[in-house]
Amino acid sequence: MHGTVRSFDVRTRTGSVLRDDGTVVTFDQPAFDASGLRHLRVGQRVRLGFAGRRVALVTIATLPEL
Repeated sequence: MHGTVRSFDVRTRTGSVLRDDGTVVTFDQPAFDASGLRHLRVGQRVRLGFAGRRVALVTIATLPEL
């Protein structure tokens, strides 16, 4: 699933993504930390990985899948 970063808090490493279908999805610190990234920018394209209904991974859309 892909989307665009809607918000990102550097301090808490949490944020939200606007999915391509218009749904806003939030992600928590473990989902961000799983990516190995250091920062996200508002407007940046990302790929979301899910574990059930929870976002388990948020990473840059152009990076290879893990």
